[in-house]
Amino acid sequence: MPVYSMTGYASATAGAAEPAVSTVANELPATRSAALSRASVNVELRSVNGRFLDLNLRLPDDLRALEPTLRELLTAAFRRGKIELRLNSQSASDTAWPQPQPEQLNRLLHLQGTIRGWLPDAQALTVHEVLHWCKAGASGEPLDDVALDAARRAIAGLREARAREGQRLVDVLMGGVNRLRELAAKAVPLVPATVQRQQQKFLERWQEALEQTGATQTVSREALQERALNEAAAYAIRIDVAEELARLHAHLDEMARMLAAGGEVGKRLDFLIQELLREANTLGSKASSLELTTISLDMKVSIEQLREQVQNIE
Repeated sequence: MPVYSMTGYASATAGAAEPAVSTVANELPATRSAALSRASVNVELRSVNGRFLDLNLRLPDDLRALEPTLRELLTAAFRRGKIELRLNSQSASDTAWPQPQPEQLNRLLHLQGTIRGWLPDAQALTVHEVLHWCKAGASGEPLDDVALDAARRAIAGLREARAREGQRLVDVLMGGVNRLRELAAKAVPLVPATVQRQQQKFLERWQEALEQTGATQTVSREALQERALNEAAAYAIRIDVAEELARLHAHLDEMARMLAAGGEVGKRLDFLIQELLREANTLGSKASSLELTTISLDMKVSIEQLREQVQNIE
C-alpha cells in the first residue's frame, strides 16, 4: 500500500451532448433538433496538509444539491488534509444566442400588455431584454451526472498525485532514518572510551589528593584504587546511553517498517518523531564529551527535518 502525501492537485472535465440552439432564423425545426453541442463541467481539487479532513466545496447554485454526494466521495477517498473543490459548469446556452419560441414571445407580449395597461409610462421590452428572458426561461439539460463523473475523475487524479508525492517523501524520510542510524553508530564506541579516560582521571586525582593530605600512610594503595574504581563505575552508570541508543534504534526500525507497509501512517510517524527527539535530548544531557554533544545536536537537526516532512503525510 502506498504512502500518501496530503499535498496535491488534480482537475478533470466531463461533457454531455445536448441540443444546440440555432442562430439561423430560417433553419428548419428538424435541422435545429438534430444539431448537438457540448455542455461541460470542470472540477479542480487542491489539497494541503492538515491535522484532520477539512473540506471546502465551491459549487455553482444550479449544482448546489450535489454537495452531500461530493462530500461522501471525498470522505471515502481521503482521511486527512485541507481539500478545496471548485466546480464550474458551462452549457451551450451560456454562449449561444437563444432561439425565441412562439409561446415565449406570446407570453412576454401578454405580460408587457398587462403591465403597460396598469403603468402606461412603462417602456417597451428591447430585443436584448427579450433574448435575455428567453435564454433564462430555456430549460437546460441537468448536469448532475456529468458533474459527478468529473468529480470522480478528479478524485482519482488527486489520489495518484498524492501517492507520487508520498513516494518522494518516503525516499526523503528513509534518507533521514539512515542518517540517524549512522550517528547512533558513531556514538556507541564513544561511551566506553569516555569511561576509560574518566577512570584514569579518577585514579590520578585520588592519588594526588591523598598524597597532599598524607592519607597514604594510613590507607593502603589497593584500597585507594578500589575506591577510585567505584567512583568511576558510578560515573559510568550516570553517563551510560546504551538504553537511549537501543530505543533510538527501535524507533528507527519501526519507522522504516511503517514506511514500507504504507497506508495511513502520518499520525504514528509524528508520534515516533517525538520519541526520537526525546532520546536525542537525553543523549545530549548525558553527553560527557564534545563528540557526543555534537552527535546529539546533529541528531536533533535530522529529527527536525524529518518532522517537517512527516507533517505532509496522510
